[in-house]
Amino acid sequence: MKKVINQADDVVEEMLEGFRMAHPGYVRALEGTTVLLRNDAPVSGKVALISGGGSGHEPAHAGYIGTGMLDAAVAGEMFTSPTPDQIIEAIKAVDSGNGVFLVIKNYTGDVMNFEMAREMAEAEGISVEQVVVNDDVAVEDSSFTSGRRGIAGTVFVHKIAGAKAEAGGSLQEVKQMAEKVVANTRSMGVALTPCTIPGSGRPNFQLEDDEIEVGIGIHGEPGIERKKISSADDIAEELLQKVLKDSVDFNDSEVAIIINGLGATPESELYIVNRYVQNRLKESGIKVTHTYVGEYMTSLEMAGFSITVMKVDEEMKQLLDAGADTPAFRR
Repeated sequence: MKKVINQADDVVEEMLEGFRMAHPGYVRALEGTTVLLRNDAPVSGKVALISGGGSGHEPAHAGYIGTGMLDAAVAGEMFTSPTPDQIIEAIKAVDSGNGVFLVIKNYTGDVMNFEMAREMAEAEGISVEQVVVNDDVAVEDSSFTSGRRGIAGTVFVHKIAGAKAEAGGSLQEVKQMAEKVVANTRSMGVALTPCTIPGSGRPNFQLEDDEIEVGIGIHGEPGIERKKISSADDIAEELLQKVLKDSVDFNDSEVAIIINGLGATPESELYIVNRYVQNRLKESGIKVTHTYVGEYMTSLEMAGFSITVMKVDEEMKQLLDAGADTPAFRR
C-alpha cells in the first residue's frame, strides 16, 4: 500500500486542517470537532444546510461549503459516519433561528447518527428537518444500508436545496425541494479498481486486471455483477439503461446529469462517457439542460465512474443556475 500520509490515525484531522488552510475565504473550523463551517455562519434569516459522512469522498462534503450550498460539513473517519456529538455541534453552530436542514446519504450509520443529533437539537428548541438520499439504483440493500444507497445524486440536493435556502426559502420549502430532487434522481456506478483505506493495508475488495464491478458502492460495497471489462460505450449503456428503466419516468423530459469520477479516472475518460450519455439521451428524446463532468463524490483512489440523471422542472433549472461559490462548485 502506498499512501501520501503521515500516521493513519491522523489522516482526517490533517486533511481537514489542510483543507481549511487552502480555503480560508470559505471555511473555518469549529474548535474541538471535525466540523467545518461556512465563514459567515450562522447566516441571519437563512435556513442552514448541513451534510457530512465518512471521509474519503472528497470533495464531498466540505468542498460544497459556501454561498448557495452548505453551511457546514461534518467529517467522520474514513468511510465511517461522524458521531452524533459532532453533528449536534454543527447544528448549534449554524442555526440562525430559521431552522437547520440535514442532507443524509442512506447509510445505516449516517442515518442513525444524524437522526440522533436531530433529536438532541430539537430537545434544545432548534427546528430541524432532513432528507435521506437514496439515488443508487444498483442494489436494494447492501452491507452498509437498508434500502438504496446515497451516492453522487447527493450533490444535486446540496445545490438545489442550498439555492432554495439562499433565496430565503423556509425550512419546509427547503425540505420539499430536497425531497423533489431525491424523488427525481437516479444514479449507478462501476469500479475498475478497488481502493485502500489508510491503516487497513489492503484493498477493500479484489478485481482481476480485466474485471469490473458493475453497481459498486462508494465504500466498495458489492454491485450487481462482476464481469470482463468492455468498451466505454458498452459500460455507459449498461449503467444508463438501469437508471432510465427505474421508477422515474424520464420519457420526453428535461434532465441534468453528472458524470462523476470515483477518484482515479482521468477526465479524458469521463468525457468519453459523457459523449455517449449525451448522444444516447438525445436519441431517446430526453433533453439535457445541465451537464457536470468531474469528481464530485469519490471513493479514495478507486478507478471508475457513476452516472446520475435528474429529471428537472423550471424551478429546479432556475435553482441549478442560481449562484454558488464553494471550493469545489462555482456557478
